[in-house]
Amino acid sequence: MSTTQSERLRALLEPLVETAGLELEEITVSAAGRRRQLLVVVDSDEGVDLDAMAEVSRQVSTALDESDVMGEQEYLLEVSSPGTDRPLTEPRHFRRNAGRLVKLQLKERGELIARIMTVDDTGLDLEVPGVKGRKPKPDRVEFADIARARVEVEFSRKADGEAQADGDAEDSIDESTEEA
Repeated sequence: MSTTQSERLRALLEPLVETAGLELEEITVSAAGRRRQLLVVVDSDEGVDLDAMAEVSRQVSTALDESDVMGEQEYLLEVSSPGTDRPLTEPRHFRRNAGRLVKLQLKERGELIARIMTVDDTGLDLEVPGVKGRKPKPDRVEFADIARARVEVEFSRKADGEAQADGDAEDSIDESTEEA
């Protein structure tokens, strides 16, 4: 995507996205067969629900139809929120992932896998999981020391009280099945 097209797209779409209470994270135009694909990535500190995503998608589509920024060639519009594999590059990305496990590649210390506890203007307070039954340890990393970072997907972690809630839900399903 040319810089001019990128700038024009951002100028057109950013106000629409901000009006919806979201932030425009990324705009990418790529070839998709004979057409092009326009990917618009939006996010917010509270996350993005499907209704907000649908509304922004409609507004973006209307604005693009009324402008010439995409030219005459067909394109496919995709409005999305960032995936879990998206690199964490801005302080807001880390703030939005507080409580999650992240894999950090540090400039001096190498790789570190830890949970984000708090985020401030200069860096992260982390909890490094204990190994072989040891207790977790606190750590601090400054943003300037981070070369790369990504969220580590956890399939088996349950939040406090979630295990009990899951058990209660199963009991209520069993009871309603027995009554029917």
